[in-house]
Amino acid sequence: MTYTITADGRFAKRSFTPAEALDMVENGHVKFVDLQFTDVPGRLRHVSIPAEMMNEKMFSDGVAKLDGSSVRGFVEIHESDMLLVPDASTFGVVPWIQDEVKTARMICDVRSGYGAGRFGRDPRHVAQTAEARIREAGFTDSLWGPEIEFFVFDGAKWEANNPFSSGFSITSRESANEARGTNFPIRFKDGYYPAQPVDTLSDYRGVCVNYLRDGFGVLCNAHHHEVATAGQCEIDMYRDELVTMADSAMTYKFVTKNVAARMGLIASTMPKPIFGDNAVGMHIHSSLWKSGKNAFFDPADAYAEISQTARYYIGGIMEHSRALCAIVDPTTNSYHRLVPGYEAPVYIAWSKMNRSANVRIPAYEKGSEGAKRVEFRTPDPSCNPYFAFAAITAAGLDGVRKRTDPGSPVDEDIYKLTPEKRRDLKVGELPGSLKEAVDGLKSDSSFLDGIFPKDLVELIEELEMESYRAVSARPHPYEFYLYFDI
Repeated sequence: MTYTITADGRFAKRSFTPAEALDMVENGHVKFVDLQFTDVPGRLRHVSIPAEMMNEKMFSDGVAKLDGSSVRGFVEIHESDMLLVPDASTFGVVPWIQDEVKTARMICDVRSGYGAGRFGRDPRHVAQTAEARIREAGFTDSLWGPEIEFFVFDGAKWEANNPFSSGFSITSRESANEARGTNFPIRFKDGYYPAQPVDTLSDYRGVCVNYLRDGFGVLCNAHHHEVATAGQCEIDMYRDELVTMADSAMTYKFVTKNVAARMGLIASTMPKPIFGDNAVGMHIHSSLWKSGKNAFFDPADAYAEISQTARYYIGGIMEHSRALCAIVDPTTNSYHRLVPGYEAPVYIAWSKMNRSANVRIPAYEKGSEGAKRVEFRTPDPSCNPYFAFAAITAAGLDGVRKRTDPGSPVDEDIYKLTPEKRRDLKVGELPGSLKEAVDGLKSDSSFLDGIFPKDLVELIEELEMESYRAVSARPHPYEFYLYFDI
């Protein structure tokens, strides 16, 4: 398959019509079609349809195969009948499934039953609404590029629901704490770009890149080992438009987890599974465009070649950073990542190049319009990408609309600044817990209006507080170390 990169740095995506998708099902000897969708917490779900049941009418009328009351965060039992409407442009043949049960997949929109229209809590619908708001704000489109990190372990087990016992165990052939045959251990915080054989997962990542490209039309531009020990990986997808990239992020998780499982490994995007080493993040790069021109680029700007529009966009993200955390860092484990010393942001500030700020302007290249973008470093990959991109859009557009001044950039290592110096520079702090993030969202959610339904925002708050209370109510093994002899 050939991909063409255009002058403004985009690539020509493959896109199929319903008729073309049905033709590929028939002529490609596909046996089943997986209809995939994403629930509110961000987990991928599917139902498989025998190929002979597919027809063109399904692409307009939907497939009546969804009990929404059985999907976390969707609907109550008295309103459970829902439809899945496949999007033919997302058609792909799952590369690792054998020909006997050869399976294609399509990502679906969720529709309420009995002619009620689009389902407001469908994450994909929220992302599509955000994309529409970008156009209403006077921009043609946007480009997104998440850096999704993840761990690949040899094994993981845990005990969590026994009132008299709890704990977890992770094994990795790369671990600094294990000696595994001829493998070389990776020391804590020393896993960035090691060559083989120290990097034991290069072939695994290569298979993932091939499957993403050839199976699902997702183009990647690099893969590598990340900083942490024990199999921290990153595969970088080439930038794309908002909804398409959110689809690709879900496909990325689908591929990396399945390839790992078929190699006897386990892939996880849990943010901080290992104490004392780097966690996995999902730095999100975005830019707004008008008729092929990058609205964030201004070659006359002496600081970072960014426009006033980009500054307002940054101002919106900074103003709403604490509230955004409830959407882009939605787990209790997320806040084990947002601590000093592990390259994760703790403070609300902006800068070029500076990785201690939570909003950054990458400055690898000078004079490159296509490469100019804003990097939001706060998110982690436990988030729902449809919600994350939509919420960042809402915050950024709010800043553009209100002309929010981000203040002066901070070009120092913020971790090393004194509290007094941070106050002088007006550097804020991100939430220290999921509860703080939810409180931030409760007090600052109006910027999401018009993109997120109010009942969805309230549901997100409710689900996250359930998780917070469930974790905080249980004894932690380290508490025994601290207090058992007290």
